[in-house]
Amino acid sequence: MKVWSMVFAVVIGAVGLGVRSSADAKLATADTLRHLEGEFMKAAAEKVSEGYMSYYAEDAVEVPNGEDAIQGKANIAKTMGFLDDKKNQLVWTPVGADIPASGDMGYTWGAFEFRSKDKDGNPVVEHCNYTSIWKKQKDGSWKVVLDMGNARPVKKGN
Repeated sequence: MKVWSMVFAVVIGAVGLGVRSSADAKLATADTLRHLEGEFMKAAAEKVSEGYMSYYAEDAVEVPNGEDAIQGKANIAKTMGFLDDKKNQLVWTPVGADIPASGDMGYTWGAFEFRSKDKDGNPVVEHCNYTSIWKKQKDGSWKVVLDMGNARPVKKGN
């Protein structure tokens, strides 16, 4: 009887380890966040501000370059109408990403470019850096909880 109890305990333990290993294999990685960034940009290109905002958590915070932070998805959305103007184009490239072992938050960073036209119709291109903090939501999806960007200085000469 003791032998069967031991065998049963070993089998249950092995199954438990197998389940844990399988669950760990499904944990998000830096590549998960890079992939999400690609989906995020595609949604913004296809559905402009609505697509862009679909990747923000309800309690997100936006930290615009040189301005006060904006709290809450609804408040951030009020500032994103410029994305709906067909003369404007926002594209970005994640350079780095990381998720700690806990697997419930992570960040991406990289460069973005904003193309628009000035009041005279001349093209304007802004090159900037960004950092986004992502958090796994209760439903298992990932949303941006903090996003910030800063303009890169224009380099003159060599």
